[in-house]
Amino acid sequence: MNDNVLIILSCGTDNPNRSTRAIHLAKVAKENGKNVSLFLLDEAVYIAKKGIADHLKAATGDVADDLLAYLQEYEVPIYACTPCAKARQISEADLIAGAQMGTAAKMIEMACNSAVISL
Repeated sequence: MNDNVLIILSCGTDNPNRSTRAIHLAKVAKENGKNVSLFLLDEAVYIAKKGIADHLKAATGDVADDLLAYLQEYEVPIYACTPCAKARQISEADLIAGAQMGTAAKMIEMACNSAVISL
């Protein structure tokens, strides 16, 4: 049984329901003992930028900032796609605690060893 879960998210503030749901799924996976990682692509890289998740809320009432705080507390790896972030003028210094830049090669490496959920 594979205990590694990779959640790949490509939307951010442009779709608060979907993006908050992905972060929620990462939290649920961690709570269930999975080795979970979150990889942010395209517009989702904004979520890793300091201050952005504070204002991201799903229709269900889930708040991205609260969910991210859980992931940070439990040291869930959060990766922001390097070229996606750079194209949006987001640097490593702009990222929330616990987040880091990640390349496509890193995402593929993790995907090959994980159950993948893509949103």
